[in-house]
Amino acid sequence: MIWLESILGLGLVLLAGALTLILSLPALRKRKVVLRTIPALQRARRALGLSVEDGSRIHLSIGKASIFSPTNASALVGLSTLERVAQLSLVSDRPPVATSGEGTLTVLSQDTLQAAYRIANVPEQYDPERGRLTGATPMSYIAGALPVIHQERISANLFVGNFGPEVGLMASASEHENAFSLGASDALDAQAVLYVTAEETLIGEELFATPAYLQAGPIYQTSLRVQDILRWVVIGLMVLSAILGLAGVSL
Repeated sequence: MIWLESILGLGLVLLAGALTLILSLPALRKRKVVLRTIPALQRARRALGLSVEDGSRIHLSIGKASIFSPTNASALVGLSTLERVAQLSLVSDRPPVATSGEGTLTVLSQDTLQAAYRIANVPEQYDPERGRLTGATPMSYIAGALPVIHQERISANLFVGNFGPEVGLMASASEHENAFSLGASDALDAQAVLYVTAEETLIGEELFATPAYLQAGPIYQTSLRVQDILRWVVIGLMVLSAILGLAGVSL
């Protein structure tokens, strides 16, 4: 049974890679991709645009997951979101600030900001102080991020990454400053807290759709199409397994 699960897992990984390559072909990428409406992300895009227009700052907190940990997928989503936020804020007088609670994630956030400015041919706008390690423990991370929300004229707070329930303190601070807040986490306890404290909350796998909905690049839309295909493949395998079980066939 274990070997069968391993084979199925490896097969899904290979299938995902093959589908990504196929759907990334220029002929297929030209096809318009229609994404289902997620009101929270629509409001987030509007809030980001308004922040750039009125000269206020965007704060993106990307969590405390190490890039080497099992929860690194949420960290990668946070970094991709940061790259897009930096691109949207190129014309703003107040560049975005990113906070995190893990050292390697902070270094990667600084590198992401630098890459965004370099690609836009404005490397002089890069400031390493915009990627900050606000604390090495969950509570110190939150405590260090609170002054950013309160003191740096933040109009939009995005909490995208791995958090604990303490993230509610940041969401409450955002509400106190009358700033927009979007919460997205891979942790169930953080999702529950953000649902009642943040202005908008993404539930479950919606976290991983954030870069695509912010139009970070065609590769992210391709990944959503691959996820949809794999979802149906998994459903089909479950149905097939149930049918075989009823027929008395043991796998």
